[in-house]
Amino acid sequence: MTRNLSDVTRTRNGRPVHHWRRDVVELAALFTAVAAADGVANLIGHGPGGTTLLLVSAVVLAATAGFHIWWSRRHGHAPPVTDTGARPPSEGQQAGPGAAGTGSGASTLWRMRTTVKDEPGSLAELCTALAGCRVDILSLQTHPLADGTVDEFLLRAPAGLAASELSRVVAAAGGGDTWIERADAHDLVDAPTRILGLATRTALDAAELPLALRQLLGRCTIRQSPAGASGAGGPEGAPVEGALEDTVLRLRAPEGGVITVERPYLPFTPTEFARARALVDLDARLGPRLPHGEDVLTLPEGNEITVRRADARDLEAAREMHERCSARSLSLRYHGPVGDADRYLNHLLSPRYGRTLAVQTASGRIVGLGHLLWDGDETEVALLVEDAWQRRGVGGELLNRLVALAAEAGCESVYAVTQAANTGMVAAMRGLGLPLDYQIEEGTLVVTARLESARAAASTTTEEQHGDRLPKD
Repeated sequence: MTRNLSDVTRTRNGRPVHHWRRDVVELAALFTAVAAADGVANLIGHGPGGTTLLLVSAVVLAATAGFHIWWSRRHGHAPPVTDTGARPPSEGQQAGPGAAGTGSGASTLWRMRTTVKDEPGSLAELCTALAGCRVDILSLQTHPLADGTVDEFLLRAPAGLAASELSRVVAAAGGGDTWIERADAHDLVDAPTRILGLATRTALDAAELPLALRQLLGRCTIRQSPAGASGAGGPEGAPVEGALEDTVLRLRAPEGGVITVERPYLPFTPTEFARARALVDLDARLGPRLPHGEDVLTLPEGNEITVRRADARDLEAAREMHERCSARSLSLRYHGPVGDADRYLNHLLSPRYGRTLAVQTASGRIVGLGHLLWDGDETEVALLVEDAWQRRGVGGELLNRLVALAAEAGCESVYAVTQAANTGMVAAMRGLGLPLDYQIEEGTLVVTARLESARAAASTTTEEQHGDRLPKD
């Protein structure tokens, strides 16, 4: 567009250029206005009817001003009151918070990673290519590498833009090893806030470490080998500072074991490795810890029980409960020789492998244990209730609370391994009111509950999820 030079203040050597002719004209106009004002004042002050002439002039001026305002607004010559002088965007450029530039305003959230050259302008070229497709960059993280940079984006794109087309655009702009997946509203939380939240959860509860690592690193499989299972230099071991091997992280667990994190679909970056190691170091510095909350509930017959978290400090009380359980109850729970039941307790009560809830009586005796176990990408639930306390709602209460914990942790499903003859466990799973899948093989029954509805209600408090009185099994 050609600009009018008369409307532009021209400069010379960075200073405005003033013209003497314009200054003379302005000075002459000033003197003319002063002379005219003096003449009007003399005419009104010394001539006949001066006061009348002044009033008539005021009325005429007011009428003229009012007519001008009316005429300007009627014919649109004046800008609106809220006008700022900015050019309004065209209809195709206007987009609300949920729009991505399409006519219908529909949009899709994507998480994308791509590797670009570590040189000036490479990121700008990529962002320009995304803008050309009307893709909005909501957040950006950079992961420096030895020979480039991994850029992680949260994108809002038009709903009609497919992932394959987006990958093609990124590749044309210089991006390589591009990975794209759908995102949701939870990804809108910025990275520092999310990492601080995970650190807080880990600080409050040692059982949160595997969950925090999974949420920090995305979809991955986390396994922990106990101390002494293999040497630090072996294939399953890890040095004190940890090890990064493309799609595998190995970290030294606080109690001496090895935490192995695998993500086959996407290599880890040094930045992710440093974040994971910092989280594990925080857990090691804080030492063993457990939330102190507990709930006192009343059984239908009037007895009070307490439900609380349990850990390795309850090992002796758990062994005493085993001694009071019948051989049939232990066999239905552990699916093996009854004499081996005690050796499972160290693993079950460790917060590294999941969460354990204990039910104890007013005298402090443990009469029930419920376990939520992290099994790679899946989650297992298991129950054991002392014979004298069975069929009184204890198992159902434990299971409901374990499922609520799984939903809060973001698990998509939980499964229970039992026997077809264990009608109490089957009834407890059916009492959840969730969609169930059954698999039976050689007398072993695997019942899987899908947690879509439970996850939607995970924000409610424990008191709202569980009443003061327990239903019978």
